[in-house]
Amino acid sequence: MGHPKGLYVLFFAEMWERFSYYGMRALLIFYLTKHWLFDDSKSNLIYGAYTSLVYITPVLGGYLADRYLGQRKAVTFGAVLLTLGHLLMAVEGDGGQGSAAINVFWLALAFIIVGTGFLKANISVIVGQLYPLTDTRRDGAYTIFYIGINTGAAIGTIMAGWLGETYGWAYGFGAAGVGMLLGLIVFILGKPLLLGKGEAPRPLKARTEWSLYAVGLASVLVIWALVQYQDVIQTLLIISGIGMLGYVLFESLKLEKHARDRMFVVLFLIALNPVFWGLFEQAGGSLNLYTDRFVDRGGVPASLFQSINPIYIVLLGPIFAGLWVFLGKRGLEPSAPAKFGLALAQVGLSFLVFVWGARTVGVEVATPVFFVFAIYFLQTTGELCLSPVGLSAMNRLAPKHLASLIMGAWFYMTAVGNFVAGKIGEATGGEGGEMTKEATLAVYSTIGWWTIGIAAVVLVLSPLVKRMMHLDTLHDDTDHAMAGEPELAEPAAAGLNTAGETRR
Repeated sequence: MGHPKGLYVLFFAEMWERFSYYGMRALLIFYLTKHWLFDDSKSNLIYGAYTSLVYITPVLGGYLADRYLGQRKAVTFGAVLLTLGHLLMAVEGDGGQGSAAINVFWLALAFIIVGTGFLKANISVIVGQLYPLTDTRRDGAYTIFYIGINTGAAIGTIMAGWLGETYGWAYGFGAAGVGMLLGLIVFILGKPLLLGKGEAPRPLKARTEWSLYAVGLASVLVIWALVQYQDVIQTLLIISGIGMLGYVLFESLKLEKHARDRMFVVLFLIALNPVFWGLFEQAGGSLNLYTDRFVDRGGVPASLFQSINPIYIVLLGPIFAGLWVFLGKRGLEPSAPAKFGLALAQVGLSFLVFVWGARTVGVEVATPVFFVFAIYFLQTTGELCLSPVGLSAMNRLAPKHLASLIMGAWFYMTAVGNFVAGKIGEATGGEGGEMTKEATLAVYSTIGWWTIGIAAVVLVLSPLVKRMMHLDTLHDDTDHAMAGEPELAEPAAAGLNTAGETRR
């Protein structure tokens, strides 16, 4: 297909990693409520804390890869930790919060969280390193990559969800662990095809390398303690978020004007992340519980509905990729910030449509399953307007020496969004901790209207933000320039014309 073979190594490695992550995610909220016997509010909060830590640790993993390990070694180490974590999830014990096995459960979450930190941002960066910034194949490469991601997410959700709810938790989580092991094997065997990309920025001493691995293992113990105390996570998110954004701003002020303006755009786009993901991530939490209890599912296990979003992504992704190209050639493509505004409008509308559908048939009647498909459809079209565009923007607008840090910052604010999702899910449980249909619909209505209001503001500001991107002066680094040829300027464009990878 005209792409480096290394792209397909990354495709299959990430496909199996997402198989494991989303297979486990489909079951997690039910595992918390039905096996460990946490109430609905607490389960949503734990779910939000876990997913937030999954997306905050790439900041550390990205920094260590940029400065010391290189992306390839970071991804390999992360995959090893992830494999261990997913296999530990298969240890059930007797259930209930008094079981000693619950400590193994917390440890499994910690391994997965730290492993994702080393893998997540860095594997996306390697994809970009395979191509010059002005290479016209970049957009197609990210499209291929994201198909692998969402194929893994869909298959993992269906297989692990079905096994877990039909035969037992250990079977579902065990399948996720096997998937991650396959991803690790593919990545190790495919090293020669990466053409030396993702290596350490300077020669790495063995002592330093193993010290970094020791830091990673020590982080597992820290996360093991932290994931059990969600209020502490909230405080740390606030403090570390201010510190991280302050550091990025400090680094931005050292740059020349156009590069500095681009970094301000990066910060603007990053700041919108928590709003979108706070709503979107109800899928694995409160919406998953709602589907299980209040939707006419026709006997289908509720966890399998988690596969709707990645299936939509695979089906709609090429359409959106073609749409941006079609509009771009005619000068009609929305700018990247405008796409963010459209994404927020769609995710807000998805909840309003869902509430309308549920209330139309009456609160006492099971919600028709059509509206589950409808809410995921609108959330998916919104995701395709935000996530791939955002990932491409982080990769393209950030200076090379800050590439992985900025990618980590993108995932960090996704982490904030996931914690916000946990707080929203906690609210659906009310004061008693148990979800009710009417209270959940009231929360969904409120967040839907607020998000549409924010979307309107973003759309008004988007022309100004677009000008600050200065795409007409964006150049490749000299190490990518063709020998004997001048560097090429990135042509001015309305948006970042890509279907890209989703936030997954």
